[in-house]
Amino acid sequence: MGMQVKWTGTEATALREALGLTQKRFACRAGIAKSTVAKWKHRGGAIVLGDKCAAILDTMLARATSEQRARFGAAVESQLADEPTEPVAALWVPGIWTAESTAVADSLIREDLTLDRRQVGRALLGVVVGTHLLEPLERWLLSSSDVTPPRVTAVGVGFQEAVELENAARIFREWDDQFGGGLRRKAVIGQLSEVNEMLRDSHPPEIKRRLTRTKALLAETAATMSWDSGRQSKAQQYYAMAVRAAKEADDPALCANAIAGMARQLLSLDHYGLAARRESVERERAMDALELIRLAQDQFGHRITATTRAMLHTREAWAFGKLGRPTAFHRAGDRAHEALNESDPSADPYWINYFDAAELAGTLGGRLLEMARREPAFAAAAAEQIGHAIQLRRPGRRRSAALDQLGMMEARLIEGEVEEACRIGETAVEAVGKTASDRVQKKLIKVYRATEQFVQVGRVAELRGQMKPLLLATA
Repeated sequence: MGMQVKWTGTEATALREALGLTQKRFACRAGIAKSTVAKWKHRGGAIVLGDKCAAILDTMLARATSEQRARFGAAVESQLADEPTEPVAALWVPGIWTAESTAVADSLIREDLTLDRRQVGRALLGVVVGTHLLEPLERWLLSSSDVTPPRVTAVGVGFQEAVELENAARIFREWDDQFGGGLRRKAVIGQLSEVNEMLRDSHPPEIKRRLTRTKALLAETAATMSWDSGRQSKAQQYYAMAVRAAKEADDPALCANAIAGMARQLLSLDHYGLAARRESVERERAMDALELIRLAQDQFGHRITATTRAMLHTREAWAFGKLGRPTAFHRAGDRAHEALNESDPSADPYWINYFDAAELAGTLGGRLLEMARREPAFAAAAAEQIGHAIQLRRPGRRRSAALDQLGMMEARLIEGEVEEACRIGETAVEAVGKTASDRVQKKLIKVYRATEQFVQVGRVAELRGQMKPLLLATA
């Protein structure tokens, strides 16, 4: 099958019509309710199909005749040609870079906590990209100072309470890689709201700076947890909040880290439509991400530790990989290794400790794997890097461990090492079951689909049976 489809109601309806089936016959063939098929037609692109239904439609498309697939492809291409690259022209909410920072944070938190669960599926549509992303951020970074909040006469917190809040933020960051999003995300946002409210009061300069840095740390954790919960628009806004707070706290490394988070999010976004159209959009997002990284390097490169510089170089390599520039990818990867070799852990802030030799290997290995999907010759190098990451991972990094194992399995499949892929896959399934991560689920879907061509192998069929319950959990 030449097409890779992001299934929404629009694509599902196009497939039904290409197959020449009524809603009733299509529902019967797919093993789903007729009302579900009708809902897909009614809601169109506004509904994103769950993993179970997407897998069913993938199979139906693969079994279609060449004429039917051609009709489907023509219908979807025609639909995409009538739409903008992004279904909604996303812009920053008013004042996100200019209004008083505590007011911006309060508005975002209040809106997030009351967000209707049914709206989450459309969260991608609100991600800001292109000029609308880069120009306001660059203009704000180059400004002399942030908006000064009004002074309120009140009793501020003491030094000990500020330290306790910092410790709480540290614990929440450890939660992120262990558990992903879910209910713990609400706890982080609640703590962020409390710290933001404290910043409305007057404090001595050092206490204010520590509270503002804590706000930045919590906002960044909320961003990654929101991302892991599939709330892409909210994740980007929390990253923006983290950037603002880190700059207010005069913490250049934390500010650069938050900008790098925004870049990584763009590099990881899923996009709608057929493969050719998706590649064009991914290229544009990679260019945006590369520009974000260069902004961080230009603004803060002389004020951050070697470890933080190494992290920025890996994001740079990631963007070059997406752009199909392997030489530039390897050059940026080499710079990341050189910077990490110069690192001094005693000089690093604690929050960059996640970026170690394992994270470097895992990140570069994952990017080589993406390149291997287009050019299988990169699969061996991907497996080598991911293998290093697996060996070096510290205990407790559940999300990273699951991504490592799934990545290694896919690399072995690309190499044709099916038995070895199955052996690794059994470990991967166990690791996936220990984390509630949208990123891990998306990776699992990719790997599950990659096993389809080997389904006649008994051990592969057995492994797919083990994967299915994990896929159904998010359908």
